[in-house]
Amino acid sequence: MQKQLGAIVTALAAVALALGLFAGARPLGSAPPLGPLLDPANGVWAVAGAAELPRDASGTIAGLRARVRVIYDRRGVPHIFAASEEDAYRALGYVVARDRLFQLDVQTLAASGRLTELGGPAALDVDRETRALGLPRSAEKKLAALDTSRSAERAVLAYADGINAYIDAMRPAEIPVEYRLLGRVPERWRPENSMHLLNRMSYTLARQTTEVERLAIASRVGREAAQALIPVDNGIQEPIEPNGLGGPRFDLEPPPPPGRPDVPATSVASSGDPLGVLLAAAGARDRDEVRGSNNWAVSPSRTKNGYALLAGDPHLELTLPSTWYEAHIVVPGALDVYGVTLPGLPFVIIGFNRDIAWTFTNVGADVLDFFQETVDDPVRPTRYRVDGEWRPLELRTEIYRDRSGAEIARDTLYFSHRGPLTRLLGGWHSMRWTALDVTTEASNFERVARATTADEFLDAMSSYRVPAQNMLVADRQGNIAIRSTGLYPTRAGDGRGDLVRDGSLAASDWQGSLPLADYPFSKNPPRGYLSSANQQPVDPARRARYLGFDWPAPWRAMRINELLRADSAVTPDAMRRYQLDPRSPRAELFVPAFLEAAERRRAAGRAGETLERAAELLAQWTRRYTPDDQRAVLFEMAMRQLADRTWDELDRVPGDTTTRPRRVATPGATVLLSLLGAPESPWWDSRTTAEVTEGRDDILVASLEAALDAAIRAHGEPEAGGWRWDRVLRARVDHLLGIGAFSRRRLGFQGGPGLLNPGSFEGDHGASWRMVVELGPTVRAWAIYPGGQSGNPVSRRYDDRLDAWLAGRLDSLVVPAAPDSLDPERVLSTLTLHPRR
Repeated sequence: MQKQLGAIVTALAAVALALGLFAGARPLGSAPPLGPLLDPANGVWAVAGAAELPRDASGTIAGLRARVRVIYDRRGVPHIFAASEEDAYRALGYVVARDRLFQLDVQTLAASGRLTELGGPAALDVDRETRALGLPRSAEKKLAALDTSRSAERAVLAYADGINAYIDAMRPAEIPVEYRLLGRVPERWRPENSMHLLNRMSYTLARQTTEVERLAIASRVGREAAQALIPVDNGIQEPIEPNGLGGPRFDLEPPPPPGRPDVPATSVASSGDPLGVLLAAAGARDRDEVRGSNNWAVSPSRTKNGYALLAGDPHLELTLPSTWYEAHIVVPGALDVYGVTLPGLPFVIIGFNRDIAWTFTNVGADVLDFFQETVDDPVRPTRYRVDGEWRPLELRTEIYRDRSGAEIARDTLYFSHRGPLTRLLGGWHSMRWTALDVTTEASNFERVARATTADEFLDAMSSYRVPAQNMLVADRQGNIAIRSTGLYPTRAGDGRGDLVRDGSLAASDWQGSLPLADYPFSKNPPRGYLSSANQQPVDPARRARYLGFDWPAPWRAMRINELLRADSAVTPDAMRRYQLDPRSPRAELFVPAFLEAAERRRAAGRAGETLERAAELLAQWTRRYTPDDQRAVLFEMAMRQLADRTWDELDRVPGDTTTRPRRVATPGATVLLSLLGAPESPWWDSRTTAEVTEGRDDILVASLEAALDAAIRAHGEPEAGGWRWDRVLRARVDHLLGIGAFSRRRLGFQGGPGLLNPGSFEGDHGASWRMVVELGPTVRAWAIYPGGQSGNPVSRRYDDRLDAWLAGRLDSLVVPAAPDSLDPERVLSTLTLHPRR
């Protein structure tokens, strides 16, 4: 514990200097006085006394109908045994607040656009974006639509009761350290906070800037080229819905030559409206660093033990405390569900019961459209025109306050019948987005926990809308199924949503939504397995239907399907190993291109010393991104150089090498792969050498040579140890406030671009929950997430799972059917909750 207490001292020094608390970079304003913080009874030191769970404890909750027993196992997982479902959700709210109170609070502030109440003016831009998207307004509408006659809505209210019961009974010593550092007290929980959290998750998984990126590309090379550089369909097809092929289908067509800049797009790209912010984000995005998720299931006919297997690992932002909270809920005769909940929601989102297991990956469907509106005033509009008639805009005043409650800013927001308006693309545009609709996700998750077959799961999720998810399920009878479920808008004309539409026409509105029967779907396919990894759901050659565009390259899908095809006796441990498999089809396709170009240069007698050395080093690579590998860094730098040199036509300023982000947008690797088959394409020609016309081999060779120089500058000589992959790619698991002493950084791990464990060079995204479930007569399950159950930085349960997560190990999960069936040696703590009289 001494280490953790030292961390608090470090954090106190940071507070005294008012540095590094908000987002790890900007000050939160005036720091609280140090005297109260150092009070040994109730100050920051008190968090040590409340760090660990007592062997036995009790509490009361208003509205509780009967006693609830909570047994914590050695991993800190609460097993909640209640007489009714509402009591179980009250208890879940209580134990989540007990472990994650500050996380509940700060997530609510972020999702409702109130971070200025923590960070003051430093957080204003973030809050303005949240409110301008209409997320708080949407949460209010969803709360107003709550129907307490439905069990899911009652669960939301019961969960709030549990959180507030803990807040009401909390002793001063139990107040989380972050409140002490910020001079803040916990807020009581409101049911609408759960709506805010659902909206925030939709924002995380469905935000799109691709239409803007394509306009920016058109401003450089014309519309035809822009359409090809960000295509509707991916050039490699390994779809979620099996297409009957035994491997990926390649349909690589080189893009047309760069055209003349599109004049309207040029004016947009150079305008001073908020588009510039979106363009900056777009230009910085590397499509080859997809921070994606994976899932797969295997039929009993292809498993060693003859039972269905399911694996899932959603990839999200890495934080301490973690995104997920693990729990087990038992209500005799009604509920027996285990998995992870999102703190703030009373349901198991990903998990299993005695009969089924389920998990999700993000679809990435096009569920957000822009409409160019005609307004009555370009500065302060009050009306907009549709089919020749003026309609009134809804005006909403948003007030932003600091920690003291003082107003620091005020905005007027505008809403059409489609959604929020913003100045974008050189004019006023409204945004239609499924996340702002009143939807039924709470009911969906509440029903899923009771499903006993794959078909019942699919039925429970049939009305699910937001965010669109690839839902994978397996059951004890041996069935496996996947469906890309969500609300998919249908549109007029060609049905595409990747272009801005004319808002002055009612015909531009969404026409409805895709019927459930047309969703991408498969159940018990002949090949004996199913998988998804954010790739295009349906092969357009098999079934053409617009669901979205700019799909990620299917590297991960290609690899997991390759592994599953090769194994007809899959074991649970094999499923675990696959989650960290170090090979990437991306490297298999691009490495030969570099080496063959170098060999052709050598055969022509034109290979210099640098090229010879770079090619020799790259040829030594096993094409495995293991922690001790010392050649992957050369390949990754070569790929970065290749993109920089190939897409120089998309630079903000021709030849610019200093401005970051350098390009208005970067096409994906499959588009780059298609160019390898066109060695004389104009795209290879560098704009910085007017007197020379480069071809494919010139750019490949120059990229490889430059990569060697860059790798040596950044990491030293190849054999000096600095090229080890675990010293190049490192995870960063930051505290929610970015407090360095409470974060865990520079963590070497096995992963990388295009892998089943896709690592980003920022290090802040990764597998947020890895799970493997075997659905035999007795369910068996293994899982891990990067952190711990407690949000207290002093607690042993704060980051106790992190080492296992980094190593790729999974914990064996304990799933007792009754309170007394858990081995006493595996009991960490017990909590008894009583009705409040």
